[in-house]
Amino acid sequence: MSYKVWESINTIDEYVDGDPKKPGEQHMNILNTYCPDGNCSSDELKIIAGFIMLLNMLGDDKTDGEKLVEYAILWLSYKLNQKKENEMTILNDFYTDNIKTNSCYKEHITDSGENINKDVIEKKMKSMNMNIKDISNFYDPFKSLCNMYSELDPEKNTECKKCLENAGEFFEKYEKLKNTFDITKGVSYSQLWSNLSIDYMIFENAYNSFRCNNVSSVVACPRSSVTKNTLITIAIIFVAASILLGVSYKYSLFGFRKRSQKQHLREMLKK
Repeated sequence: MSYKVWESINTIDEYVDGDPKKPGEQHMNILNTYCPDGNCSSDELKIIAGFIMLLNMLGDDKTDGEKLVEYAILWLSYKLNQKKENEMTILNDFYTDNIKTNSCYKEHITDSGENINKDVIEKKMKSMNMNIKDISNFYDPFKSLCNMYSELDPEKNTECKKCLENAGEFFEKYEKLKNTFDITKGVSYSQLWSNLSIDYMIFENAYNSFRCNNVSSVVACPRSSVTKNTLITIAIIFVAASILLGVSYKYSLFGFRKRSQKQHLREMLKK
């Protein structure tokens, strides 16, 4: 993840949700340019407009296109999940019915984009074969990780921080996600988990390279007795969980095949 990613997500939040410190009219006018007929007449259209705008903002980033689309999808799912009628909607179904047919999406997202294009987006939508509520569960720790990047912004910070304010929040939200993690959700769910762990480790490397070589690990500024732990352990837990997920998934497939073979043999013997 780059600084541009967290900056883009924080910016799009201001446009869609509004910033009490800034007048909303100008933001709404810009957002309307991503809505059909220049009018975001519903919350859903406003969210879709934000999604299109975010994709455009991320398009110039050098990060892998599929990863950038995944970040935008996490944001989209989180916003849509705030509307309860979307909770159990499969992401790709929502995309097909509401985004793919959107005239502004067709206008602003092309087939020929170097990093982000319609083909990359559709491929990612299909691979994340989950309902919107499940995907949105990953957004909170992801957004906290984005905020941790803001504390390392080279343009704003000139000294290495010995502790990070947002690290405690990330730790708490990570713990919440870990406690509700369900391996039976399948490959798409475990892939999101794995990607979150990779993003954390990338952050850790950035932290250590940004004038922080004298600090042994990422440390959360005290928020509670829980968040005094160093976050370096999270990377270890993430990796272990990812390995276990891979093993468990392969085992479940192996077990399923064996049961199927036994059932087939019984049927043959009966005949």
